[in-house]
Amino acid sequence: MAEEKRNEHKDYVLIVTVFLLVIVGLVILYSASAYNGRVKFHDSFYYLKKQVFATILGIFCMYIVAGIDYHVWQKVAVHGYLAAIGLSVAVMLWGKEYNGSKRWLSLGPFSFQPSEFSKVALIIFIAWVVTRNRKKIGKMRTLIKIMIYILPIVGFVGASNLSTSIIILGIGALLIFVASPKYAQFIGLGVTAVGFMGIFLVLESYRLERIAIWRNPEQYEKGYQTLQGLYAIGSGGLFGTGLGNSIQKLGFVPEAQNDMIFSIICEELGVIGACGIILLFFILIWRFFLVSVRCKELFGSLIAAGAMVHMMIQVILNIAVVTNTIPNTGITLPFISYGGTSVVFLLVEMGLVLSVSNWYNRYDDTSGTR
Repeated sequence: MAEEKRNEHKDYVLIVTVFLLVIVGLVILYSASAYNGRVKFHDSFYYLKKQVFATILGIFCMYIVAGIDYHVWQKVAVHGYLAAIGLSVAVMLWGKEYNGSKRWLSLGPFSFQPSEFSKVALIIFIAWVVTRNRKKIGKMRTLIKIMIYILPIVGFVGASNLSTSIIILGIGALLIFVASPKYAQFIGLGVTAVGFMGIFLVLESYRLERIAIWRNPEQYEKGYQTLQGLYAIGSGGLFGTGLGNSIQKLGFVPEAQNDMIFSIICEELGVIGACGIILLFFILIWRFFLVSVRCKELFGSLIAAGAMVHMMIQVILNIAVVTNTIPNTGITLPFISYGGTSVVFLLVEMGLVLSVSNWYNRYDDTSGTR
């Protein structure tokens, strides 16, 4: 049995990295959104004020979650999973549509994006399921059962938000991959997952259109955003035009504060600045990895691994979209793109990892007890 006390060494590298990303994100968000805020709402600080409010709320939640023994979340894992499904169905029925996408629920003056909650809920749920089935995780039947648990959330979220459903499917699949000792079984599951996503592409013609736009953006009117993003990256050069000096954010890159914000980073800060931000993400992901491998207990290890996989997938896909390496999927850049729900639940996720880091010496994986 492990020693019954909290880990006295807080992960200050992780904490500092998170706060650096938050601060840098707010600065870049203001730079990218000031023009749109002034044109649409007569307030250059419109987007920044809303993001600051969400960030303060998220930091408060992160502090609370980090101080809670992460094993508490096992008791509500199923409830969180069911809530994620229920909220995803609610979006399909009563969701608020914005820019052609129905992804939000209105709660009075506030809008809430349930798919962000679904990511965190799924990480906790899959960690709980795998922990309960640790002795049978090498059996194909167990892997299929866990994948079946994932598919309802993927399906309901994917009906209105394919990009987030890809992230959720990736989180679930890679968490099972981390926990399973038999990697060969994932070939079959991988083919199934690809087939499942293929069905989503066929069901909606606009998704197939995105592939055509990706291949030849200059031939389509809807390829305008992609081309302007590439122009922004190219014009930034090595050192950029300087913070606040972007030309492409002045109406050329539509909604520059959202998923295309990395192109504005490249234009204003250049390749050097963009690499600096990528380095911060790399440090964050590396700290998640260290917390995961150092944790002596499976549930905590999988929570940290889930956060690592989530961050890695989302950052890679966002940058790949902005550079036109893959078709446009509408995936935001964590901590930097505009989105209150996103930043709140990202910080909650950081709180979960900090909780694992603080408490991982308190439990013994062989006994599962204190």
